[in-house]
Amino acid sequence: MGSSSSDCPHLDSVGEITKEELIQKSHGKCQDCEVGGPNLWACLENGCSYVGCGESHTDHSTVHSQDTKHNLTVNLTTLRVWCYAWLTGLKNIGNTCYMNAALQALSNCPPLTQYFLECGALVRTDKKPALCKSYQKLVADLWHKNRPSYVVPTTLFQGIKAINPMFRGYSQQDSQEFLRCLMDQLHEELKEPLPEPFDRSSTISVDSGPEEDSRSQSDEFQSCESCGSSDRADNELHGGGVGGERFYTHMNEAEMLIPEQEEIQANREWQKEKNMINDLYRDADKDVDTTNETTPIISSQGALKVQSRISGEHNMLSYRISLLLNLPSHVSLRSAAMATFSPPKNKRQKKYRSVISDVFDGTIVSSVQCLTCDRVSVTLENFQDISLPIPGKEDLAKLHSSSHQTALVKAGSCGEAYAAQGWIAFVMEYIKSWFWGPVVTLQDCLAAFFARDELKGATDSIFFLFRLRNGVKFCKMQSLPEILCIHLKRFRHELMFSTKIGTHVSFPLEGLDVQPFLAKDSSAQTTNYDLLSVICHHGTASSGHYIAYCRNDANNLWYEFDDQSVTEVTESCVQNAEAYVLFYKKSTEDAVKERRRVAGLFNMMEPSLLQFYVSRQWLNKFKTFAEPGPISNDDFLCSHGGVPPNKASYIDDLVVMLPQNVWDHIYSRYGGGPAVNHLYVCHTCQIEIEKLEKRRKTELDMFVRLNKAFQEEESPVVIYCISMHWFREWEGFVKAKDNDPPGPIDNSKITVNKNGHLTLKQGADSGQISEETWNFLHSIYGGDSETSQSEEKIEMETRSL
Repeated sequence: MGSSSSDCPHLDSVGEITKEELIQKSHGKCQDCEVGGPNLWACLENGCSYVGCGESHTDHSTVHSQDTKHNLTVNLTTLRVWCYAWLTGLKNIGNTCYMNAALQALSNCPPLTQYFLECGALVRTDKKPALCKSYQKLVADLWHKNRPSYVVPTTLFQGIKAINPMFRGYSQQDSQEFLRCLMDQLHEELKEPLPEPFDRSSTISVDSGPEEDSRSQSDEFQSCESCGSSDRADNELHGGGVGGERFYTHMNEAEMLIPEQEEIQANREWQKEKNMINDLYRDADKDVDTTNETTPIISSQGALKVQSRISGEHNMLSYRISLLLNLPSHVSLRSAAMATFSPPKNKRQKKYRSVISDVFDGTIVSSVQCLTCDRVSVTLENFQDISLPIPGKEDLAKLHSSSHQTALVKAGSCGEAYAAQGWIAFVMEYIKSWFWGPVVTLQDCLAAFFARDELKGATDSIFFLFRLRNGVKFCKMQSLPEILCIHLKRFRHELMFSTKIGTHVSFPLEGLDVQPFLAKDSSAQTTNYDLLSVICHHGTASSGHYIAYCRNDANNLWYEFDDQSVTEVTESCVQNAEAYVLFYKKSTEDAVKERRRVAGLFNMMEPSLLQFYVSRQWLNKFKTFAEPGPISNDDFLCSHGGVPPNKASYIDDLVVMLPQNVWDHIYSRYGGGPAVNHLYVCHTCQIEIEKLEKRRKTELDMFVRLNKAFQEEESPVVIYCISMHWFREWEGFVKAKDNDPPGPIDNSKITVNKNGHLTLKQGADSGQISEETWNFLHSIYGGDSETSQSEEKIEMETRSL
């Protein structure tokens, strides 16, 4: 059992059994699939005579334990006793309780853990520090049948420190920040492009790079035609995505609210506003020091943020126009103008998915209604966790007041969340709050998050062109994640000090219903969630200790994970915990019944003329998701229907063979596909790969030859400059680090226009190449279609030394 078996509390439930009886059972077969030994497992529960196969087959012994809650079993070949409830701790390696609690909470999420255990062939990456490999090893150590009493997570900790300097050293860190960093990196290393094409016309971004994925989608918004009211979300209250960024997408609902003629007029007004903003930008540009105007900051997601250094009126101008352009307020005037009116990128953007986004991604739709013109703007945001405020006494009174509740319902918000609560019970709770503090529930926190937000307008003589009017903003969940991660905002960080909100927030262990916070046109079927794990913080903002309470999926019992120590606890102990981060999983009986139905079809062992292949990754979703979605075999098929040549060597690890009766059932139930009963290496892809390799070699060899000649030239008359950002993309392509070639050469980031003549920016990230090299690259990739021919290159006249 990994340590002394005498420590196991389940030995009391073992019935009497002799060695001879065990030997006799070892000559039998699995009672489910009738496979023979070796390595059959016998249940040791008193009165149970079950014998099942192990991991080398279908592992029916584990299924039996999960269904019956019988914890002890014995291997009939080695006579090794195993307890399914024996769990492994994590050693504290220097104030790392924040990491250990987060890892235990995450590892007790079955959809994610089973992916790393069962779909190991998909855990591949060329990116450093290969954190997905470290996490896979850790999960295997935590859940292997030969697991020890504790594991030392050194390799994963070193990888996290390499990614984010915040976690270097031995000071206490925030567990939620660690979770975000870990999940972002796992997504980055495991992400794969989605098969459907991406619509480039629907994007607008601020200095976004080619690594943008499906978690950073955006679209132009519909501005208020009469007053330019903003639908910018309150980032403090509603900044729920990983990294806290917000992304905007135009919705059909907003389009339906605007008559066709009115929309035409709105577009004309918006064009006027764009022209005025451009004029203001040019005027402000004359007085702004562009050399130190902005400071780029890389967020945990790799997105470029821009913090303005403009002071006084120019800073206010940036803020006002940022509101009008639906951009974050910290984006400078120059950045806002360039982001809105610069031509779109020519390199095709892709949408990505990973197991992280499959498990944790949801979407929130926000609506802003201008109270002057009644125009409604709708935005869409992806999130992987929701950061909820903890309401105080006054906030609770407003949330529970009948007048506010009525207003919320009329506004389409979440006042109905309290309809099921008895008002007498609420009054009693409210009276108690005067003596023992406010009684706050998780529903209160959700209601505060989704409550309508009044946007107050402002006027200023300098900015009379952009007067803001009053508006109302409210949001709902459009799509629900398989696992809902909720972060409670317990810590407030000021300039000189931090404080902690110690209010107890009660939360349900089962049956968290998010239906009241769901958008009306949402297609979500399952809205009930059961608690999987909760991270708790004990202590103050400056010092404290993290632990985790997790529900074991095998026996549904709760355990406390306190670094190396793992202890079984009662449900009441969990409910009294000071929750900081909670993980809820979708709950539905339909999924459980469907799995049992498919298991029954497997056991029929009907002769089948055809065998069908299904993605091992989708099969893992079927086993662990409440809503696995349509069958998706794209992870082992190319667009032509064959196996990609680069996956042929490990195709057996990517697929599972199903008998025809099982395939027919799941296909009729979930759809998707395509149906595959023959695997072959795609010849078309092989030809394309050979052509791509030849192109890469040709371009690389020519560049090396031309650059060598350029280096040997003592006094070049003309030197051409090229953006290193573009050059790195090209280098990644020719060195096979990136499958996609770069777009046209873009030198806009390294140039500045002075009196109609382009010159190199001081300190620009650029490289020097010869005229021949420039002509070679330009002949293949071209330049910016929006610039004149003279602006596609930068000439630098040099003097002989």
